[in-house]
Amino acid sequence: MTVRKSERLLNLLIMLLVQRHYVAKDRIREILYPAMSDDAFEKMFERDKEELRSLGVPIEVGSMDAYFDDEPGYRVRPDRLALPDISLTSDEAAVIGLATRVWQHARLADATSEAVRKLSALGVPIDETALDIAEPRLSADEPSFDVFWEAIQERVPVAFDYRRSGATRTSTRHLQPWGVVRYSGRWYVVGHDVDRGEERVFRLSRIQGEARRDGKPGSYEIPAGTDVRATALRLARPPATGEAVLLVRSGAGLALRRDATAVDTDVAGPDTATGWDRVRVQRAEDEVADEVLAHGDAVYVESPTTVRDEVVRRLRATVGAAS
Repeated sequence: MTVRKSERLLNLLIMLLVQRHYVAKDRIREILYPAMSDDAFEKMFERDKEELRSLGVPIEVGSMDAYFDDEPGYRVRPDRLALPDISLTSDEAAVIGLATRVWQHARLADATSEAVRKLSALGVPIDETALDIAEPRLSADEPSFDVFWEAIQERVPVAFDYRRSGATRTSTRHLQPWGVVRYSGRWYVVGHDVDRGEERVFRLSRIQGEARRDGKPGSYEIPAGTDVRATALRLARPPATGEAVLLVRSGAGLALRRDATAVDTDVAGPDTATGWDRVRVQRAEDEVADEVLAHGDAVYVESPTTVRDEVVRRLRATVGAAS
C-alpha cells in the first residue's frame, strides 16, 4: 500500500525530530522508503525535504562522526522548530486558537501516534518530549473532513452525495476542492464545482455517506491568489440568529449570562443537584450548540428544539467514536 504524501511527510518530520543525533540517509530509506529503487528514493527524499523546508522546518545536515568524513546525516532540532515566546493581543490569540482546530485535528493526532509506534517497533531510539511543541488536542468532528483535507494536499477531485438545506433528496456533486474552513461553528469545503463550472461552497455536515476520491493526484491547480475564507464568507448563507432559551446551573455559564437578553433566577431544572437559572441569548444556532457542549452538564437547552437535537446528535457521535 502506498503511503500517502501527508503521512509520509509527517513520518519524516517525526523521525528527524525525536532523535537526538543525526540520522543516516540509509536508515531513513530503510524505515520510511522501503522497496524503492535508488533513483525513486533519491527523487522522493529530495522532494520531501524541500517541502518540509518550504513549511519552515529547519532540517539540518551534519556528519555522523566528527572524526571521519562519512555520509552526512539529517535531523530537526526541537529548539529551532519551536516558536519563540511571543505576545498576542486578544484578537490575535483568538485567530491562533481557531487555526489550531486544523492542526490539532484528530487524524493528525492518530498519525503522530502511529508514526511513533512504527519507529519504536523498528528499534529507533526516540525522544517523545520533542513532540510537545506539536501536541494535538482538538478535533474536527465531520467524517468527510479527512477525505477533503487529503484531496486538497494532493489536488484530487472528490465526489459526494449532498443534501441542501430544506431538500428531501440528495444529488451527487463533483468538486475540485481548494480548502476547508470553519465558519460559524461549521466546517465548509470551497472549490470548483465541475458540474456547474463555477466556484461553490458546501457544508460538510450536509454530505450524505462517504465522500470519495474521484480522480488522480495533480488533476487540477488551485487558482493563484485564492482566499478560501473570503470565498466561503461570500458564498455561504449567513447564519440565521434567533433566541435560545437555556437552563444554566447557578454559578455556571458566565459568558452566556454576560451576553444574555434576560436571566430568570431560581427556576426548576432537569435535576436538583444545584439551583438553575433560565438564560435567554440571541445567537446563531450553531454557535449556541458549540457553547452548550463546552459547558457539559451545566447547561440544558430548553428551546429551540433544533438546537437541542443538534447537541444530542453531536454527543451521540462522540460516544459512538469513543466506543
